[in-house]
Amino acid sequence: MSLPSADGFQPVLNDDLLPRRYQEEVFERAQKGNIIAALNTGSGKTLISLLLIKWITSLESSRRKAIIFLVPKVTLVEQQAKYLSAKTPLRITKLHGALDLDLSDRRGWKKRFEDCDVLVMTAQIFLNVITHSLWSIDKVSLMIFDECHHARKNHPYNSILREYFQVKPPHNKPKIFGMTASPIWSVKDPLGSITTLEENMDAKVIGVRENIGELLVHSPKAQELIKEYPFPPENFDYPSPTIYECFQVIDRPIWDQLDIPWSNIEVRYLATLYNLGPYCASLYLYLEIQHHIEGILIENKHKLMDDISELDEMDGVMPSSTPPSKKLPEDFFLILDILLDFKSFFPPNMMTSVIPIAVNLDWCTPKVKVLVDILLEYHTATFQGIIFVEQRQVASSLSKVLQVIPELSGKIRCAFLVGQGVNSDGVSKQTDRYYDEDPVKLFRKGVINILIATSVAEEGLDFPKCDLVVRFDTLHHMIGYVQSRGRARKKASTFIVMLQKGDVAQREKYRILQEKEPEINQVYQTRHGNVEEEEDEEDDGDDESHAADLLERERYVVPSTGAILTYDNSLNLLNYLCSLIPRDAFTPVHVPKFAGDFQAMLRLPRALPLALNDLIYVGPPKRSKKEAKRAVAFMAVKRLRKLDVFDEYLLPVPNGSDNEEIKIKHPDGKKNIRNIPPIITVPVRDPWCMGQKLWLHPIMIDGQVIAGLVTGTALPMEEVMTGSTHVKTLSAEPLTFDEASEHERRADMKEFTRLGIWHNNTSSPFPASLSFYLVPITQNYQPDFEAIRRLVDNPRGSSDWSQISDADYDKLIVLNFNRFGSTHLLRRIRHDLSPMSSPLPGSREAQFPTYRDYWLQKWSRKAREAVVPKNGPLLETFLLPRSNMGTYELNPSFRHSVPVQSARDGRLLPQGCSTWLAISYHVRRAFEVLPVLCHHMTSAFRARCARYELGLPLIPSNLMIEAFTIPSAALPFSNQRMETLGDAVLQLCTTVHLLNQYPNRHEGQLSKLRQKAVSNKYLMHRALDLGFESFVNSEIPSVYKWRYVLPDGILPYPDVTAPPVRYATREFPRRSLQDCMEAILGASFLAGSIPVALQTGTILGLEFGGPLPWPIRYHRDAEPSQITSLFAGLENNLGYRFQHNHLLLESLTHPSFSDSEGPSYQRLEFLGDAILDLVVVKYLYDKFPHATSHQLAFPRTKAICAPTLANLAVRRLGLHKMMLVNNLELNLAIDRYVPLLEEVSGQEIVKFGWKFDPPKAISDVFESLVGAILVDSGYDYEKTAGIVEYVMEDVLESLSPDVAKDPISDLIEWMAGAGCMLITFEKRLKKTEHWEREGFVVLVHGEHVVGPIVSTSLTVAKFLAAERAIAILKDSKSEKSLTHLCDCGILMDIVTHDGPTGGSLLSDSALLLADKSDLSDCEGIEDVALLRPQAEKEDNMVLYVDGIAGCVD
Repeated sequence: MSLPSADGFQPVLNDDLLPRRYQEEVFERAQKGNIIAALNTGSGKTLISLLLIKWITSLESSRRKAIIFLVPKVTLVEQQAKYLSAKTPLRITKLHGALDLDLSDRRGWKKRFEDCDVLVMTAQIFLNVITHSLWSIDKVSLMIFDECHHARKNHPYNSILREYFQVKPPHNKPKIFGMTASPIWSVKDPLGSITTLEENMDAKVIGVRENIGELLVHSPKAQELIKEYPFPPENFDYPSPTIYECFQVIDRPIWDQLDIPWSNIEVRYLATLYNLGPYCASLYLYLEIQHHIEGILIENKHKLMDDISELDEMDGVMPSSTPPSKKLPEDFFLILDILLDFKSFFPPNMMTSVIPIAVNLDWCTPKVKVLVDILLEYHTATFQGIIFVEQRQVASSLSKVLQVIPELSGKIRCAFLVGQGVNSDGVSKQTDRYYDEDPVKLFRKGVINILIATSVAEEGLDFPKCDLVVRFDTLHHMIGYVQSRGRARKKASTFIVMLQKGDVAQREKYRILQEKEPEINQVYQTRHGNVEEEEDEEDDGDDESHAADLLERERYVVPSTGAILTYDNSLNLLNYLCSLIPRDAFTPVHVPKFAGDFQAMLRLPRALPLALNDLIYVGPPKRSKKEAKRAVAFMAVKRLRKLDVFDEYLLPVPNGSDNEEIKIKHPDGKKNIRNIPPIITVPVRDPWCMGQKLWLHPIMIDGQVIAGLVTGTALPMEEVMTGSTHVKTLSAEPLTFDEASEHERRADMKEFTRLGIWHNNTSSPFPASLSFYLVPITQNYQPDFEAIRRLVDNPRGSSDWSQISDADYDKLIVLNFNRFGSTHLLRRIRHDLSPMSSPLPGSREAQFPTYRDYWLQKWSRKAREAVVPKNGPLLETFLLPRSNMGTYELNPSFRHSVPVQSARDGRLLPQGCSTWLAISYHVRRAFEVLPVLCHHMTSAFRARCARYELGLPLIPSNLMIEAFTIPSAALPFSNQRMETLGDAVLQLCTTVHLLNQYPNRHEGQLSKLRQKAVSNKYLMHRALDLGFESFVNSEIPSVYKWRYVLPDGILPYPDVTAPPVRYATREFPRRSLQDCMEAILGASFLAGSIPVALQTGTILGLEFGGPLPWPIRYHRDAEPSQITSLFAGLENNLGYRFQHNHLLLESLTHPSFSDSEGPSYQRLEFLGDAILDLVVVKYLYDKFPHATSHQLAFPRTKAICAPTLANLAVRRLGLHKMMLVNNLELNLAIDRYVPLLEEVSGQEIVKFGWKFDPPKAISDVFESLVGAILVDSGYDYEKTAGIVEYVMEDVLESLSPDVAKDPISDLIEWMAGAGCMLITFEKRLKKTEHWEREGFVVLVHGEHVVGPIVSTSLTVAKFLAAERAIAILKDSKSEKSLTHLCDCGILMDIVTHDGPTGGSLLSDSALLLADKSDLSDCEGIEDVALLRPQAEKEDNMVLYVDGIAGCVD
């Protein structure tokens, strides 16, 4: 109950959310059935839809169903979504084409629909959704059609509704609610218009019947006036000659030669002249011609460069491979001169509204003068109005001119609004881009007060209630009349229709529209007394096609997915397929080509790898040309689906979600990668445990058995080198104990090992239970418990020095109980010295009178005075360094390093306060190698587990260990080199499979398929599914904190029934899993080339097509064919004889050669690219065994870049002479480059390749030829690799980790080395009097260093800019030297040297883990934050600086 306040305050109600009675009336009828609400603009139809949405979402039957709100324009998506979000708590999503939605991301679309309640979208988006079975109409509870009068002919609305009628059974159909201000298109047949709309939408058109009075109050009708204007005069008082008259001297063929659509431009010019007058028409013509000329200047910039004096900027740079421009006619420069002559009359370009002069009304038509009078008459301080025109150029010109007419100066602020569609006549789209914001928003804010619009503003857009709406141009139909008038919603607003004096036909048309409107409204207001009374019949509705054609239409549903192919979507599907076909600068855009009228013929691009009979289709006869085109497109798509060119979802590209179907079975069931943190904590295999049964492994050092390793796992023999020491374990033997003494014996071994580790490895005790024991052994390889007891009984050592002899020198461990943490090695006993002796001059003790005085001062503490005897001999010792590093080499023979000699730290100790440990010399040596031995045995154990549990082929253990060792382990080896090799193996094996699996898919489709199959996310999911995390070696070498202990809660004496726990918990970056996957592939390739890699990849679940070797799997049945004379010389150059001429022909056929009987080289190029990558990587891997993955990457790029391959194609093989090309520009470009490529050696192209920009087609045919060799040889990779290495011999020999870098890399690395990171490359225009071109400038700390540098291509320009910049920055005499511009180095010095806290900034922001964790793998800022704790946990941090250039660029 609400009580009024004492002051009479009444709550304010939100009137927008309270439905009026007429809205409730329509809503109630919408609840009972499908309706089309025909209400005037501004009467609140959207509120009715809101009520309906709330009601539908409250019903149990709508659970897990979506509500679809469809609109015809993008601007309406934003508007309606904003309204619904503000008025409801529902989850609203907006979708339109500008959002770059990926139709192949099925997982993303499913989530999008499941995670929201209402989706506001354009109709085409929803049509695409149901076409590709991303969602289905039976999973929709309500479909709302805004501006639903469009549901006719082939509008997407109607296409969606055709699918709606296919839903069975009927109760699965969603509710339909349509909204329109005028459901009638034809005034002559209003009943027919309504009937057609109702049949198409399965709904009844209704109006308000019971609350008409209220409707009239809340949607007032504007006052309608007619304003007449005189005919335009035959001659205007306008300066002569006009720009149009000047352009008449240009012959029409010249315009055609320049690809300027003069005829269309002239038509629009004359229309604008008649409508607005000479200035507006000239303004349009000036801007339009200028727009086309600018495009020609950009297109011909390379040709124009030949005539300028800037060649010094391109010294040593090769010519561009850009297609040569067409020769410009002489009259082109005459056109430029004409434009320059009129420059002072018009705005500089389309982007600005600033006209440099005032426009006299005498330069305008009487129609514009009348418009000016209207605006002056209705103008007020808060005045706003809309002027509707028909053509874009009229809207653009009028909006610019009105503001500079003196009579309106300071009163009118204009912008224009036109549609975003593409002009079919070649005339540029006029868009209002001189405002920072959208004109609609500016109009709503009141920044502008006049909006000049085409029909785009008639529908749906929520404008302020305008004072004035002017229909400047002719009214054509009822919808335009009703909707444009509806913009005048304000009370006492005015709607003015401008008519020409004496135009009887237009006046009559307007009269008919006025008179017919009430009659038409009456038709749908009274037509349906009860929407539930009539049964509706399904009908495809009105269409521009003949009714018989509509009845003959087919519809195909893919059985496995429900994807739908119709006449309406087939054209779009074909265009999408063709748009994905790769092309170079010399190949025109691939499009389907149609011929014929009422029986269409379709020819698909020859670039599709299909048989000729699958590229040409002849459709059935139809009664309209458009229907014939749709019919043949439908036929083609259906056939292409059968050929698997389109997949089961009617998509030409694969599912964009990398892992939709993969479930991670290990260890926690299905997971989403976004739920896996960047640093994962997982159990990994670990051999060290305590079981009911123990095994002793004898340890042999340099051929002598010295100790035994006891643990609960029987491990095979292992060997490892640590320095020059050879360590080996022998076969495990089981230990047996007397039941009575077992507990005591285990406790003794544990304590002996703990003391040994403390004194030899960690220098500190630890309470945890050990997971293995290291003990002395007898000659029969059993624990020597007597020796064990000697240490256990004297854990702090023995003071009985009588047992010590010269034989113990250099072997005995000595402890000083004043400094118990320090361990010493006895050198000898000095009976000639005592604590009271005077120290020798120059010794560390020399500043004290006696040794005892020195020790008392050094060892005493505040709470305890050191105990130092006065007599007794001294012990000469060496400080014993702790063996706490488990670093070792996998292949020590590869390293030839010189041993590092270090001086031993000699010390004197008093014997009276020293003890010796009962650890033999041999056992001590065992403890010294223990960290290395345990580290290696752990890794070897995991390698064996991985091989057994995954079922991998026989890969040598060392390769397995390397493949599973990640960089954060900080060992001399890691999986990064092998991962680089494995990535190339993955690419090639996947490529070969896809090429054969999808013989009818083009290169663009195959690239998308491969991208999915080799993506990091896919590999990570496969790794998690296989349990790869259990085998990863991430432990750092340091065992300062001893890690070989039992997990918490595990007893050292387990129950008989409890199995040993052979796991340890570790943390490492999740991206390590995908690296391990690729590294295992690299290891398998090293073990047995492609056959073993295929077996491994198949076991790992990768897209390799199975384990069968390629020669068996892809056996070619085709008979060998004779090689034609064109290719005879090529075989000699290759040293290989081809078996199949058609493969050579395909590999050398450019896509422009459309008359070829076979496909172009694109699919073979796709294959050859992968082959070259693997051959080069393997060559570098073998040649440089110590190179890091980063050091391998750069020379690899040098070897397989386009300039290098083009050089080989021309210089080594002469492929340019054999290429089949049907493109004059490409032939000319190749001819220009051939002499240059022929003269450059392999070493020079590797070093200076960045200066070359040859046509891509030359390098493409080299790659495709390599692919052809593999296929022709029966997929013999080794033979193919041998041929590639032979052809690339001089290039490969020039490669090294130190190969010369390009100027950009040099500059960035030099800058980083100098401590500066603030360098940027920016594109900027360089202008001269005749041309302008894009180039690059280099900025350091925002200061301009060099540029804009222009060249034959932007890429080369960037290299040149970098080359010049580094020269200037290194010049200490230059004002732009780095020392003058940058103070980063000074700041870095302060950070790194400013006392003990100086390094905190560095550790917080710059330290990278040794595995160089990839931040691109993090899903958000939380993930990045999680990387820091990992760095803080590592004992030994490694700061990597390699790769920093890539980050900076």
